[in-house]
Amino acid sequence: MKKQQPQISEDKIVEASWALLGEEGIEKFSLRRLADRLGIQAPSLYWYFKSKQDLYQRLANHVSKMILEEFHSDGDWKEQLTGLAVTVRRVLSRYPCSTQLMMMTLPHEPDIIRFTNRMLLCVESTPLKPDQKMQVATTLMNYVFYFVLDHYQHERNVSAIVKENKVLPGEDMIRLLDTMGDAEAGLFRRMFTNGLFELMGTDTAFEFGLRLILLGIEQVIKEQEK
Repeated sequence: MKKQQPQISEDKIVEASWALLGEEGIEKFSLRRLADRLGIQAPSLYWYFKSKQDLYQRLANHVSKMILEEFHSDGDWKEQLTGLAVTVRRVLSRYPCSTQLMMMTLPHEPDIIRFTNRMLLCVESTPLKPDQKMQVATTLMNYVFYFVLDHYQHERNVSAIVKENKVLPGEDMIRLLDTMGDAEAGLFRRMFTNGLFELMGTDTAFEFGLRLILLGIEQVIKEQEK
């Protein structure tokens, strides 16, 4: 008796994709691995997605949709941009490798377009020029993307070092710093031993960086109003 293939759908493929990305990262992600996870033959996926890039577009669109659903647009432009940045960071942190997906795809999906439009609406009331408004949106998103990606990669690096060397990377760092003089690494050593690098990836670090960006935008607006 011929064995039936499991019933699949776009939603099941998307759900399995997130699970696979969480387990293996985007570097090892492939349609073959995805098909194995779903218990189907890889060609069956092409009934739903033309290519891996097409699937990536769908995943990025899903992330954009979640951001739009969770973002509340109250307040002035600064409050709106702050709320948007916080929402984007929260959603990206929830979906594995979603930052990479957002950076690897084009705005050729409806919810990605809606998301971009919503970013621009946050600064529509400002006296900035159209190209400056786009630059504000791009700069803000680049900051959030990099912040989330940096934290994600840092955690992966720590896990890899612990697995390989059986020690925390901080212990290796201390030994290395002990071999270097103050002229080479004095300030770095003081910051490291005082625990300042532990702020990386925290809410405090994120909020400070966001504040710098908003102050810069505000300064540009003030200069143009003179």
